[in-house]
Amino acid sequence: MQHLDASQFITDQHFSADVVIIGSGAGGGIAAEQLSAAGFKVLLLEEGAYYTREQFKMEERWAYPNLYQEGAARKTKDQAIGILQGRTVGGSTTVNWTTSIRTPQQTLDYWQDQFGLNFVAENDLTAYFQLAEERLNIKQWSVAPNANNAKLQYGCEQLGWQYTVIKRNVTHCANLGYCGMGCPIDAKQSMLVSTIPAALKKGATLISRLSVRKLQWQDNQILRLEAVPVDEHFQPTASLKVTISAKHYIVAAGAIGSPALLLRSKVPNPSGRLGKHTYLHPTVISGAVFAEDINGHAGAPQSIYSDQFVWPTDSKQPGYKLEVPPIHPVLMASKLIGVGDQHAQLMKSFNQLQVTIALIRDGFHPESQGGQVVLDQDQQPVLDYPITDYIWQGMRQALLSMAELQFAAGAKQILPIHHDAKLYQNWPEAKAAIEQLSMTALRQTVVSAHVMGGCNMSATADKGVVNANGRHHQLTNLSVFDGSILPTSLGANPQLTIYALVWKNCQQLIKELSHELQPV
Repeated sequence: MQHLDASQFITDQHFSADVVIIGSGAGGGIAAEQLSAAGFKVLLLEEGAYYTREQFKMEERWAYPNLYQEGAARKTKDQAIGILQGRTVGGSTTVNWTTSIRTPQQTLDYWQDQFGLNFVAENDLTAYFQLAEERLNIKQWSVAPNANNAKLQYGCEQLGWQYTVIKRNVTHCANLGYCGMGCPIDAKQSMLVSTIPAALKKGATLISRLSVRKLQWQDNQILRLEAVPVDEHFQPTASLKVTISAKHYIVAAGAIGSPALLLRSKVPNPSGRLGKHTYLHPTVISGAVFAEDINGHAGAPQSIYSDQFVWPTDSKQPGYKLEVPPIHPVLMASKLIGVGDQHAQLMKSFNQLQVTIALIRDGFHPESQGGQVVLDQDQQPVLDYPITDYIWQGMRQALLSMAELQFAAGAKQILPIHHDAKLYQNWPEAKAAIEQLSMTALRQTVVSAHVMGGCNMSATADKGVVNANGRHHQLTNLSVFDGSILPTSLGANPQLTIYALVWKNCQQLIKELSHELQPV
């Protein structure tokens, strides 16, 4: 097992490999295991630190600054949308809530119609879903849902709405409920405890705390990459330089990091889509106060979802998925509205609080074309995501659906998380109030934990950045293997889609590299 912490480097460094993988999340982790098992010399790079279960103490104050991008405070350019995204070995798989859902067929059909992506016959993802599910022990959660999820289920039952028991990637899960802070018992089958250790055993090398700044390229080939170590606060150590040369380069730095690296590198972009069409599943929140304790901090964070509204019959209406989040003090305190005594009163009801979220399916409508990753003066990524009237319309409808569901589940009061809202006592009162809320940035609280797109795949070079196998349309030794290749959002949590797509694309890459390369 070979792990190097770049923050400990004291001199300039140079490495070489058959394949270098930039990013150790869902895409990078799957690729590292597959390529190492195929006999290639692999370097796996990660900007975050290498933490293990001994450091995961189920404390928000430690987890957010150490395991998340920008200390869990990443936001869009206008500050209107908060974004949770992992920055640690294993990426977001180390901190996600374990929900594992196959790509909806409607989404695949849309990709075929709009981007020429055909997932049938030899490109059928079914076998790769099965492989990923077996590898990561993805199974339907067999334990009764915690009260937070049970209220979602009960509300759906009362209203006759669809709901599904979630599949999770866990083994011997103790039902603790702290998945977002790193699993303290290695039950969650993240890349941190599954594919990455397997890759290291096969001879791969992991370098953590290393920020890749630029790909140097000429003609149609990447020549080398340039990187700098980051310190214990993830700040770059500009006095040291790390260069890496490889025969093939895989960018898997996530749907903000990957387009940012390619933009800094000024790679060819004839389609003009690099960094654009970035999707978020922009999410709105509804709180509800129940008479009994909910204790939403305990138990599997997500075990029930509802697709009642994901694919409305009227295609002009935005679709949205209903789920619940884990309810932890800092996470909730930072999202609940009000100040002073008003906020304190809400927090006194913390253990009776049930929370439902609605994820808007973006990318399927002309007025829902996502955001754009741009670079600031320090060459760091910033996501500009304007929320259109079409999306606001979907959010208002989602607030109405969640309030109706929570009252049907027995809530005493509900609270749409909007700065002009208050606690409402019954469904008619809530309905009338929500219909009058001003749906504008910074009044309506919006969050995201699913970043997708920015390097979209397409059958032809005029509609995307990479082809259906994740290989760059113009640079022959460059692949992109992460959620940035998704042409739209999914209408489902993305980790299983990324696992399956990368597994398929990696097997294709191994075949091609076996002809193109002689292992070093």
